[in-house]
Amino acid sequence: MSHADALPPLIGPPGGAVTLDPTPLLRSGRNWTAWFGPLISLAILAVVFIQIGAFDFDRLIAMLPRTLLFWFVFAVTYSLTPLCDWIIFNRLWAIPTGGLSALFRKRISNELLLGYVGDVYFYAWARRNVKMAGSPFGAVKDSAILSGVMGNVVTLVMLLFTLPLLSSLRLAVDGRTLAISLTILVVTSFGPIIFGRKIFSLPKAQRRMVAGVHLARIVANVLLYAALWHLLLPEVAISWWFMLSTVRLVLSRLPLVPNKDVLFAGVAVFLVGRELEIAQVLAVIATLLLATHLLVGLLLGLSGLAKQRRTI
Repeated sequence: MSHADALPPLIGPPGGAVTLDPTPLLRSGRNWTAWFGPLISLAILAVVFIQIGAFDFDRLIAMLPRTLLFWFVFAVTYSLTPLCDWIIFNRLWAIPTGGLSALFRKRISNELLLGYVGDVYFYAWARRNVKMAGSPFGAVKDSAILSGVMGNVVTLVMLLFTLPLLSSLRLAVDGRTLAISLTILVVTSFGPIIFGRKIFSLPKAQRRMVAGVHLARIVANVLLYAALWHLLLPEVAISWWFMLSTVRLVLSRLPLVPNKDVLFAGVAVFLVGRELEIAQVLAVIATLLLATHLLVGLLLGLSGLAKQRRTI
């Protein structure tokens, strides 16, 4: 086989840009997509059953709030990423509402299994369930890249407001580590924008739409977390929770910074005080998110296997 024969086929999407689709996936037909979905379902179930045995449900139930508003805000917060993904791919491919289950499974896979394995799963799902010209690879890739870019851009903007605060706290982050982290953020934020024609597959108009939805999701996520914490500890003004939610975003996206959860807890106690209450609020949200991942993962894993069994 010549070197040219080994190259992936070129696919011309709308707008005339040339993109690459992974050749091995195309040459294997759709067989691999038939077993990848059930494999992900089994993997999710395995992780659920491993973690559920060590989960302290009694402690979680004792900590849970009783207000309907909290549960509504939590449901919106948890569903935000799949809903925004559905808006994106509905506008790109006109996927049905049933595609939401695949997008929830995508999030669960990324959270419980391995980062971006959910994106591979969704690519497999799209190849089997969505009729389109060409391959969905480019759109899934572009959405993942633009999500990271917008997250980094928002982080850099927020850093302008929070850097004086973070500097005054004298966190366990030396200046060299912070400088390298900021350099990585800048490069990964503006590199794809500068070299967009070589990196992205979607036309500019669609890229702007995808970036706009991801930007709205990131900003909404900051506001929703602030609202959740305020509902758990209403004695603290929501403006302080908004500041903490902003700091959480900044710390979570700074590479090379160790012990991010510990640093964030320290910032929260410094700003708000009430160390025991702050620790409980953070523990409730973290535990509730994990419990929801396990419950949704269990339901999606079982439904995925049941659907596969009906098709055999």
